[in-house]
Order: sequence, then structure tokens, then C-alpha cells
Amino acid sequence: MWYHEKVFYQIYTLNFCGAPFDNDGHIVHRITRINDFVDYFKELGIGGIYFNPIFSSDHHGYDTRDYRVLDERLGTNEDFKEVCQNLHSHQIKVVLDGVFNHVGRGFFAFKDVQEKREASPYKDWFRIDFNGDSPYQDNFYYEGWEGHYELVKLNLDHPDVQRYLLDSVDFWIDYFDIDGIRLDVAYSLPRWFMAMLKDHCRQKKEDFFLLGEVLGDNAGYMFSEAHLDSITDYPGFKGLWSSFNSLNMFEMAHTIKRNYKEMYQGQILWSFVDNHDVTRIASILENKNNLFPVYGLLFGMPGVPGVYYGSEWGITGEKCNGDNTLRPAIEKPEHNELTDWITALANAKQKSKALCYGGYRNFLTMPKQLIFERECDTERVIVAVNSDSNVYHADFDARSGKAVDLITGKEHDFGGGSDLQPYSCVFWKTER
Repeated sequence: MWYHEKVFYQIYTLNFCGAPFDNDGHIVHRITRINDFVDYFKELGIGGIYFNPIFSSDHHGYDTRDYRVLDERLGTNEDFKEVCQNLHSHQIKVVLDGVFNHVGRGFFAFKDVQEKREASPYKDWFRIDFNGDSPYQDNFYYEGWEGHYELVKLNLDHPDVQRYLLDSVDFWIDYFDIDGIRLDVAYSLPRWFMAMLKDHCRQKKEDFFLLGEVLGDNAGYMFSEAHLDSITDYPGFKGLWSSFNSLNMFEMAHTIKRNYKEMYQGQILWSFVDNHDVTRIASILENKNNLFPVYGLLFGMPGVPGVYYGSEWGITGEKCNGDNTLRPAIEKPEHNELTDWITALANAKQKSKALCYGGYRNFLTMPKQLIFERECDTERVIVAVNSDSNVYHADFDARSGKAVDLITGKEHDFGGGSDLQPYSCVFWKTER
């Protein structure tokens, strides 16, 4: 499928566009800022944009007010339609955040219940006890997501709720022409609901992409029962930064093998080194020289790689300082050696069938080095990573005499072993 061959770029939309935290209902056309970045996305090698929540919400986007109206702080539906058309004209796919587990207290149906109580036609859209009370003193109790009562859980068992959400997705596809959805807190959603959504979307668009947010591992049911196309690879995320900080590439080798040889055989995972919920990679890596090989490993290992906005030029941000430190406003893109490196990686990834579809076989694992093979029917690529400050001389059976580095275009001869430069990564496309 198309998503196997794409590099994604994640944007926390409200913050990226400089929107205030509270939604006062005033329409400001901030979403059009995305248009100023489209050429940059294309130059960077991006094939898809994943937008964190864009629809009308109380504060941060995950507290939805209306699934069919662009957040007023971002502009209008017409504004976002123009953005989607612009991205599509540059062959860039559009994936939206689907927040279907819960809504905000400003959600139109919940406000109707607050006003009319038992007389509201929406009372069964939520799990409400009119004999209790909420922390907000609504004079009725409702279920909040994981104890967060600003996030009101939807009753997905109710057919009217299902119909409203599916009709909303139809609107996203028909009006904006979106290409996929990332399911927020997929681990909290009923499996049958995700399967129903998948079938519904595929009837609208046969190559529609559904990604599920999963925080742990052992989530094979997301493929077998929920019928999702991919899930977030949090074990891989942890292994990526931890293996470099601890100088223990055995951890990463084990994680990749466990994902793709054991737990999720035949499936594809969403790979990342940071996102809107975790500390930026430039802050968590103890040795900043390893930014180059860590991104090399991200693009070389199995998975669909996602780049979080600003991290491609080394933006810092620590989770302990609050979410907003992870989600800054961006006026214009910056450019440095790391940006050039990620551009080269993205171009190499998307031109290689082996890196997009190939299997995984480990060749060599050392505390500071990892060498493995990606092979498909038409191509074989050897990925070699060195996190050491010194040149590492690697002797291994490459099963080939010569290769060319897909990143630099330089030819390589495996005779006599291979020298890996400090803090480096290579993608050697071998002779068959």
C-alpha cells in the first residue's frame, strides 16, 4: 500500500499555527500558514502529513466540540480544504487525528444534556448517572476518560453515536479528501468499532489508511480483530533513544526482531523518535552526535517513519516542563546539517523497495554498532549504524562483493571488511 512508501511529518496543528490555548470562538485563519510550508515539505522528502486534532475543541484539540467544523482558532472548513488541495497537488497525503473515544465538555450533545438532563435526546450518547454528580458539579455523573472529566467518554455502543461519527468521517473524506486517520487512544476503543470504521472507510476509499495509537506491545489484536493497517511502535521508540544512551545496540536489535520476526509478522508499524507526547529526541539523547545515526536507524529499520515537526533541525523540549514545550509555534522552517541528513534519508527510503517492504535479518550486533539486512524480491540493502566516536572496522558476510550507498551515492567494496565512520549510518544497496 501507498503508506509503506511514505515518510510522514507530524504537526501539532493548533500550536504549530500559533493558536491560543482557549477557544473563544473567534475565527482566525491560521491554518493557511501550512501553505507556506508545502514546498519545504516536498523538499524534505515528506509524502504524508499527519495533523493532530483540527476540529473545534475547548482547548488542546482532544476535547472536541464539533467533528464537522474546523477549530475556529485555525479558520474555516474552506481554509483547510484549500490546504488539503495544495498538499495533494504536491503528492502529499493527508492523515487526520480521529478522537472518537471522548469529547470535550463543550461538545454540542453534552451541552444539551447539561441543559435538558433526562429530556435531552442525547442523554444516551454518554454513560450518565442522573443520581450522582461530577467533579464539575453538573448535578449528574458521567464517565471521563481515565479520570479526566474534561474529556467526556462517548457511548460507542449507541447507534446514533456511531452514525454521527461515521457521517463525520464521510464528511472528512468527501469534503477534504483525506487519505487516512490516526485513531487516538485506540487501546481504549472497542475492537468492533475500529473494524466497523475500517470497513466503512475502505468502502469510501479503497486505499484508506488507519493507524492506531498503542502505548505498549503485544497488540496483535489491532490487526487481527480491529483490522487496522498500522499501530504506533512505542517499544521501538524507547529502544531507539535508549540503545544509544546506554550504548547497548542489543536492545534495539532485540526490539526489531521481536516486532517483525515474532509479534507482528507480516505487519507494518509506525516508527518515530519523538512526538507530541514525549520528550524531543534532541533533549533525550545524551550525546547529540547520535542524532545522525538515530535517524539513520529510524529510516533503515522496518516501519513507516514519522518525523515530528521541528525535530528535523533539532528542536529541544522536555515532557517534564509541560506539553506546550513539546509543541511550539513555528513561523518558518530552519535548515541545518541535520535537516540535510533527514532529507537524504527520506529520499533514500522512498526510492528503495527493500527499505519500504523488505524483511529483516541481523548481521552484526555490538554495544555501539548494529548491522542488518533488508531484502525484498528485487533488492537487498544493508543498514550499518555506528554510535561510537571512533571508526569501527566491521567484518561480516555481506553476501556480496560491492554496493552503493543509497544516501550518498558512494560505491563500497566489502572486500577486507567495512569501515564505519564515527556517528554514522549507511544504506548499502548490494549487488544481487
